Amino acid sequence: MLTDPTFYLLAIPAVILLGLAKGGFAGVGAIALPLLALRISPVQAAAILLPVLVVQDAVGVWAFRKNWDREVLALMIPSAMVGIVAAYFLAAKVSATVVLAVLGAISVVFACYRLWISRGGRVPVSSNAPRALGAALGFASGFTSQVAHAGQPPFQMWVLPKGLSPQVLVGTTAIFFAVINLFKIPAYVALGQFTHENLTAAAVLIPLAIASTLLGVWLVRRVNAERFITIIYVLMIVVGLELLFKALR
Repeated sequence: MLTDPTFYLLAIPAVILLGLAKGGFAGVGAIALPLLALRISPVQAAAILLPVLVVQDAVGVWAFRKNWDREVLALMIPSAMVGIVAAYFLAAKVSATVVLAVLGAISVVFACYRLWISRGGRVPVSSNAPRALGAALGFASGFTSQVAHAGQPPFQMWVLPKGLSPQVLVGTTAIFFAVINLFKIPAYVALGQFTHENLTAAAVLIPLAIASTLLGVWLVRRVNAERFITIIYVLMIVVGLELLFKALR
C-alpha cells in the first residue's frame, strides 16, 4: 500500500474534485491526474484513479439516470472506444517521460479551453456539423480520457452546441464517461497497473469519492461556483506546465 503522506495530500483534494465533477461541476476533476502525477508516474496515477472513477460514475448515473440523450451516446461511445485502444498502444510503447509530457500538454490545453468557454468563447462546432466530426471528437475524447482521464473538451465540443437542458447534459455526460471508464479497465490490466498496491490505495480513497460525488450532486442544483471553477483551471495550467518541465528535465 502507498504510505507516502505527500501522495495522500495530493490524492484527497484530487478525489474530492473528481467527485464534484461527477456530481455536475463538469471539468474540474481533470486536474486530479496531473496532481497525482506530480508525485507518482502518470500511468500509475491513472490506474489508482480508475476504480475511484468507476464508483463515482455509478453514483452519477443513478442520480441522473432519467436525463440523457440517446443520439449523442450512440454516435460518440463507439469512436471513443477506438480512441482508448489507440491511447493504450501509446502508453505501452513509449517511455514514461513521453506520457508525462502528453499529460502536461493535455492539462494545459484542457484548462485553456475551459477558461475560454467560461469567458464567453464560442464552441468551434456548429449544431448541424456532420456526424463524422462527432465520431472524430468521440475518438479524441476516448484517447485523452485513457491518457489523462480528461476527455471532456472533445466531448463538450460536440455536445454543447446541441442545446441540451442542464439536466440532460449532465446525465448524458455521466453515462458517456461511465461506459468508457469501464472500457478502460482491460487496458490498465494489460499494462500491469492493477497491482495490490494501486488497488489498495484506490480502496482507501473510494469512500471519499462517494461522499464528494453526492456532495457535487447536491451542490450543482444550489450554487453558482464560477469563481471556484476558474481557480481550478488556472491551477491546472500551472500543474500542466510543471509536468511539461518535469518531462523536459
